Amino acid sequence: MKGKVYLVGAGPGDYKLLTLKGLECVQKADVIVYDRLANENYLKEAKPNCEFIYVGKASSNHTLPQEDINRVIADKAKEGKIVTRLKGGDPYVFGRGGEEGELLREEGIEFEVVPGITSAIGGLCYAGIPITHRDYASSFHVITGHLREDDKENPEINWNALANTNGTLVFLMGVANLQKISSNLIKEGKSKDTPVALISWATRYNQRVVISTLENVYETAIKEGVKPPTLIVVGEVVGLRDKLNFFENKPLFSKRVIVTRSRTQSSSLVEKISDLGGNPIEIPTIKIDKIENNIELENEINNIKDYTYLVLTSKNGVDIFFDKLDEMGLDSRALANLKVCAIGSATAKEIKNRGIKADIVPEKFVAEYLFEELKPMLKSTDKVLMPRAKNARDYLVDKIGEICEVKEIHTYETVVDSTRKDEVLELLDQDNADYITFASSSTVKNFVEIIGEENIDKLNNIKVISIGPITTQTIKELGLNLYKEAEVSTIDGMISTIIEDK
Repeated sequence: MKGKVYLVGAGPGDYKLLTLKGLECVQKADVIVYDRLANENYLKEAKPNCEFIYVGKASSNHTLPQEDINRVIADKAKEGKIVTRLKGGDPYVFGRGGEEGELLREEGIEFEVVPGITSAIGGLCYAGIPITHRDYASSFHVITGHLREDDKENPEINWNALANTNGTLVFLMGVANLQKISSNLIKEGKSKDTPVALISWATRYNQRVVISTLENVYETAIKEGVKPPTLIVVGEVVGLRDKLNFFENKPLFSKRVIVTRSRTQSSSLVEKISDLGGNPIEIPTIKIDKIENNIELENEINNIKDYTYLVLTSKNGVDIFFDKLDEMGLDSRALANLKVCAIGSATAKEIKNRGIKADIVPEKFVAEYLFEELKPMLKSTDKVLMPRAKNARDYLVDKIGEICEVKEIHTYETVVDSTRKDEVLELLDQDNADYITFASSSTVKNFVEIIGEENIDKLNNIKVISIGPITTQTIKELGLNLYKEAEVSTIDGMISTIIEDK
């Protein structure tokens, strides 16, 4: 039984510029064949058992020739698999998707094409350059920068026509031929003073734009060390960049931030950093191991009416508790006689998503502040249920236990995720980060355990950001140099700390 192939445009680089249909194709694929210009974060959306095949295609240095790529795609489909061919930009804009489709049709393999945002348009947008503008350009022309050696005898580009149009010219993959491009345009009548923009790594955190003129652009590119992948934009619209450059004005543009949390917890911080123009480098230090067949939790839920308070200390704890309620055929109405307490805005938000507004959320998101709020309310007759992590701090249980009965139920355990040690050490050796964030004491401890105490000095050139006082204490105890602590102990508080750091 033959499978099916999706030729998917992955967009110019920004993670969120993939289409909804493209994302669906990634999520249902058995095999993903991807190249250098497709954002690798898309691979995180794949099924757990998905096969990844990297085919490179960095300028003229190809991991696999196009003919071999075609063959891989077809052969995997013939195994009955769903294949997603993930291509930077759009499959049919110099992506050779047409060649791949032709082979699939010849061999009777079903395929679909999912368009993507081409860098010729999206890349210009992120550089503050509109590809058309009623005052400057009423047409645009997208041209391959890969020029044939025999171009003089058999020209594939009509340089005279391009030089004498008032439209915007966009050359893709043309840095190696920049001198030939500029000289041909000037020779055929294009003004040597025409503005030119060179846009490298368009739409990504490391986007770089160099402005010059047609006469000087080759020398400028050499001086500035411009390398592929780079777009070449020729036209008067380049002059609008100063007015329309929004992307490089984002508060975290070009900042590289290491995020150390469990993979399930880091998504919010990662997304916020990306949205603000930064590059989140996700290093999960914690794996969440849910305690299965938790009979003790079931028993206490069956006796939930005996309790007067429910204390939830993390988003993971909320998810596990309410999932168990649902599994037992119950919902939030079972908690009608309880006061619900939450440590942290993320915990409170997750409780609200489950249909309940927390009664008590301390001003500072640590156990000490929750206890200070509970202390005057609790009576000796109260009974508190606290489902939480197995290796959590004892402070809250001990202090509440001095006033009334408290029942602690372990619902999950956080364990060290050391699977990426080599990758982390390589990252630190490359001095490839500006900040590292710690959102809990356990992430600090686990991070140090992963890299080893002997490697702590590798953080000397990275600014360490703490979410709050308890985490700060652990940072100092383990010998790390704290740079700043968030004024408000939240993800947004850490983000603000980085933004305000000049």
